[in-house]
Amino acid sequence: MEHLAMIQSFTAIGLGLMVGLGALGACIGIGIMSASFLDGAARQPELIPQLQTKVFLLLGLIDASFIISVGIVMMFAFANPLLSVIS
Repeated sequence: MEHLAMIQSFTAIGLGLMVGLGALGACIGIGIMSASFLDGAARQPELIPQLQTKVFLLLGLIDASFIISVGIVMMFAFANPLLSVIS
């Protein structure tokens, strides 16, 4: 029973770190990219449509990586495959 509690507690700590660091990385990445977009748009306004397309594509990819990690976290939170090793 003690091993089961240890697996659950370590899994919870890992899941919290995964979501927290994933959100932090996504927010920092989006912030840096948006600042660079605004800087580039201010310097060359005629390139705004081309830059805007690339920014929105990258926004989706950055958010997708975070959403995938949230999906993995949900799998480990509700159907932890590590618990079947002990049972």
